[in-house]
Amino acid sequence: MHNGIAGIDHVIIATRDLDMARQRWTRLGFTLTTRGRHLGQGTANYCIMFGSDYLELLGFLEADENADHLREFLARREGAMSVAFVPERQVEDVARALTAAGLHPGALRALGRQLEMPEGTVVPRFSLLSLPPEDTPGLDAFICGHLTPDLVRRPEWLVHPNGVLGIRSLTVVTPDTASLLPAYDRLFGLHEVTTTDAVAAIRIGPHRLLFMTEDDFETMHPGVDLGPAVPDTGIVAIELAIGDREKTADYLTHMQVPFDEMPDGRVVIPADQANGTILFLSEL
Repeated sequence: MHNGIAGIDHVIIATRDLDMARQRWTRLGFTLTTRGRHLGQGTANYCIMFGSDYLELLGFLEADENADHLREFLARREGAMSVAFVPERQVEDVARALTAAGLHPGALRALGRQLEMPEGTVVPRFSLLSLPPEDTPGLDAFICGHLTPDLVRRPEWLVHPNGVLGIRSLTVVTPDTASLLPAYDRLFGLHEVTTTDAVAAIRIGPHRLLFMTEDDFETMHPGVDLGPAVPDTGIVAIELAIGDREKTADYLTHMQVPFDEMPDGRVVIPADQANGTILFLSEL
């Protein structure tokens, strides 16, 4: 993969009430991990694990004077805040490749979180590499290397009653798409970036990033409400793969979850049901 980035590892969804978010996403039909607490921080999470990627519900358990980014984001809205890319090889190697390509990765940072399990507490560990705004314009992004992957991908966490199998794409609203292209050409390679009049699409392994203006989003998704807190730029929607659209729709109907169906067959869960993030569920 270009510069050693192989795809999306996970998407962080910021929430003001972590336990309420856990209840809400359980009702949507997702199986959540037990709660994890970040070592030395006031933040915690619940994760929704798939075979090769996942969603992270992130919030505060107590005040944390160092978590400025999360606090500032939540002061504006809840929703999809950041995306983590998965490295094709060791994170240190990716850092060197990015630097050699004229990009500006930050210093490596270690992260651990206490994961509360019935048999006792375990500590999944990660190696993180930040990417500055000039390298990923319009998108808050970093690279996440898993040092203890078996601790977070237990078989019982990978099956979801709503039939979701994994992440397919992210939709990012931005005032202008043309100005983003040079940076993403450098990061992912010219052959992975395509444009139309309305959308800049970037392929990252099995995933896609779709950049578009608010007007273009509304034109392409008639009737889908962006919600009251539309960001000037940021992730507004996540497309998730499902195996059987009818079974997914039946589950949501049974749980009395509001949803719509697009002309192309996608099931749409509105932002107000998923902590400020629109969910498109599309059949493989």
